[in-house]
Amino acid sequence: MGKENAPFVNSVFHLTDFCDASERAFAHALAIALHRRACLTILHVKDRNLTSIEWAQFPAVRKTLERWNVLPEGSSREAVHEEVGVQVKKVDLLYHKVAKATLGYLENHPHDLFVLATHGHKGISHWVKPSIAEQLATKTKTKTLFVSENARPFISLETGEITLRKIVVPVDRDPDAAAVLEYASRAVETVEGNLEIDVLYVGDDDYLKEIDLPSKERVVWQKVQRSGKIVETIVRYAEEVSADMIAMATRGQDGILDIIRGSVTEQVLHEAPCPILAVPALS
Repeated sequence: MGKENAPFVNSVFHLTDFCDASERAFAHALAIALHRRACLTILHVKDRNLTSIEWAQFPAVRKTLERWNVLPEGSSREAVHEEVGVQVKKVDLLYHKVAKATLGYLENHPHDLFVLATHGHKGISHWVKPSIAEQLATKTKTKTLFVSENARPFISLETGEITLRKIVVPVDRDPDAAAVLEYASRAVETVEGNLEIDVLYVGDDDYLKEIDLPSKERVVWQKVQRSGKIVETIVRYAEEVSADMIAMATRGQDGILDIIRGSVTEQVLHEAPCPILAVPALS
């Protein structure tokens, strides 16, 4: 992000395989789109040999909003856009390569935020294999929210309640943290009250003194320095402060590629007690 007047989230993209983990990720995608009055695209890619997927098999946007008491029971499909301002598009692509189909769609329909389910210690969802994730990462360079089935969500699937109060942002000299700090601070636009952001540096030097923090109303900043093994320290600190989300910078040229190449981000993704937001660094 970098510029104060740059869009925060105007469009949300969710890739689903209809599993329970995807359902949790869907709740995050829908709630963010709802509070930002953003466009929401839900994409499913299946093999050409499979039968066509019916609209009803997609995550139920209208029924979910009714359960969240955002819409009255029995609302029309049009009410999702007309009454709550969320334009929903459900896309069913027949293609045997998930990455190629997804990239083809995103090239013509760019989005601000990608919301993707993960399977805890196994990492990225089983159908988004490393080779597929690599292709997506190198091409999209999109900010990505990973929602693990084993982590504590900050959006309730049952009620839609957002409990985003504390974000931990681990920083280092490389990649540059400017973009992730700006983007994390703008998450305050989706919540009521204050948002606490802890800027965590694992090291023994004075690097934290070099960090400039964005000025944002209702954001309470704290700089924290710890020693120890980087991944273990990040995860332990997030658990200690009951973080609702960890936001991490990824290398701008690679998008989210470093997540699948044994990076600190990838390792934290497997162990984190909460969702991870990966933000490409400014190039």
